[in-house]
Amino acid sequence: MAHREGLGVSPDTDGHPTVVVEQGRFCFARCGCGWRGPARRARSQARTDGAGHAGSVSG
Repeated sequence: MAHREGLGVSPDTDGHPTVVVEQGRFCFARCGCGWRGPARRARSQARTDGAGHAGSVSG
């Protein structure tokens, strides 16, 4: 499967829900606002990127 969504969905944080998307060997966090994190090999790091984004815009 080349493209999969919905891995590690974070809770909706003030309108900024993030999901981890896989593309080949890489994955990245993506937000409902249009933000996209950098490509990572580790899902855990992509989740951390998404949580950081949600935390940075919720204040």
